[in-house]
Amino acid sequence: MTGGLAALSDRFEAWLTAAQEDEQLTAFRRTTALVLAFDDGESRVAVEVTPDGVRRGTPERPAEVTLVAPAAAWRSLLSASPEPTMNHFLAMKMRVEGARIEGDELKFAQEAHVIRRLIDQARRVVDADVPRARDERLDRARISGRYVSVSIGDADVDLYVEEAGNVDEAPLLVLHTAGADSRQAHALMGDASLGRRVVAFDLPGHGRSDALPGPLGTWTLTADRYVEAVSGIVEALGLQRPVLLGASMAGQACLLMAARIPHLLGGVIACEASDLVAGRVTPWAGDSRVNEALYVPEWIEGLIGPGSSRAMHDLIWRSYSQGGHRTFAGDIDFYSGGGWDGRRLVTEIDTVRCPVVLMTGEYDYSCLPAMSEATAAKISGAHYWTMPGLGHFPLIENPVSFRPHLDRALSLMGEVHA
Repeated sequence: MTGGLAALSDRFEAWLTAAQEDEQLTAFRRTTALVLAFDDGESRVAVEVTPDGVRRGTPERPAEVTLVAPAAAWRSLLSASPEPTMNHFLAMKMRVEGARIEGDELKFAQEAHVIRRLIDQARRVVDADVPRARDERLDRARISGRYVSVSIGDADVDLYVEEAGNVDEAPLLVLHTAGADSRQAHALMGDASLGRRVVAFDLPGHGRSDALPGPLGTWTLTADRYVEAVSGIVEALGLQRPVLLGASMAGQACLLMAARIPHLLGGVIACEASDLVAGRVTPWAGDSRVNEALYVPEWIEGLIGPGSSRAMHDLIWRSYSQGGHRTFAGDIDFYSGGGWDGRRLVTEIDTVRCPVVLMTGEYDYSCLPAMSEATAAKISGAHYWTMPGLGHFPLIENPVSFRPHLDRALSLMGEVHA
């Protein structure tokens, strides 16, 4: 394959045809009016996208948005086996020197879904689709749900709880990622071979849980609210030293809980977690000029491991699309906006009292594996490893690949007594 964008330029007409015929892109571009260019410093391609179709850009219509990146980064992005941090343009923008958006960034935010799908079609014609895991239908027959009242701050709030398994089995308490809900635990709940009681709940204002009192759109997640929610669920359900599992924001929450409420836990498994993650706040998540139901799932789309099954990819995308106004943004206040800074806190964790495992997917460009590994090194007795092929949502993006890592982590928890 030739380098950079030269290969796409050579196959430009095939790209236009693939984009024109793609059903997903057809659905996405119903209201789109966009002139877009890709640039690697040597080659440049431009397209115009409207509800009527996708056509070659012309000099008369300059690009409103131009995606610029080095040729080597474009080569990886348009490959069927992209490298970590170069599997998605937003990954490159954050982690690859020279990658940037030129032009109207508001327009980019408004059309991020269309732009990403155009890149998907470019990859298809330049090389091939990234091989994906086989679709597996989730077995939800074992899952039951109910509401539990928990005190958070000065308010009593009804949180929605789901679980599967027997009450006499060792409990595994699963936390969801920013802006999401307990559906991320459904694959684990449907896996009877796990041999554990799996419990998950929706944070206030997420999924089917009630929101805390206050004006709409003012939610923000704090460390204290997180601790009160987790400890409240543990106590309300009478969970005996559950192992706490979470990824991303929830992975950081695992570290927080290991420091703040170790007496309630049998250990924590912190996926995609670091003592500090900077640079992941996006102003567009709550901007009234941008459709949150399209932008938020696209902001996280590149964090999903490229080999995830289409069904699991779409489940993650849809759950983020349903999050509600500023729910995601309020969670990011904790994840990367200053609400979480564990650089001192993690050094205080006692892994004899509360065992700690950190593990991060190699395709996570938000919390890089090296960041998680460095955090684990600050926690005496903690374990860390990288999960090949997985991204930022390992519990749900590829449950089959995640399961051996979970089994290994659970085996390290051991028997912890109060």
